[in-house]
Amino acid sequence: MKQHERQELLTLIGDFIEMGHVANIAAMFRQDPDLYALTGDLIRDERYMVRVGMAVLFEELAATRPMEIDLATPFLLPLLQDKTAYVRGEAASLLGIIVSPESLAAIVPLLHDSDSQVAEIAADILAEHGQ
Repeated sequence: MKQHERQELLTLIGDFIEMGHVANIAAMFRQDPDLYALTGDLIRDERYMVRVGMAVLFEELAATRPMEIDLATPFLLPLLQDKTAYVRGEAASLLGIIVSPESLAAIVPLLHDSDSQVAEIAADILAEHGQ
């Protein structure tokens, strides 16, 4: 996919999520699992509703496509070290929805994150999964 096509798709997905059309985006992801590669860029979106919508999207995908959702993991793991706290927190939240051994293990270092909210997100996720 060319860079301008990728950017147009990111804008489209973000706009739809912001408008509350998460079901439409979930259908797109189910149709084309390559869209998981956009996950990291989508949680970097400055619009709060897009980031919240990504959690809703992942909850839906975890319920309907549990064997595919882990496709997002390689695009989320690097974001756990992002300089922006909300990006680290959002990445941890999505990895907590994925609930693979790799995703949960990657969240553990965030227990000592410099941002108290990120550390709390990590603690909540790990506690929820008995870690």
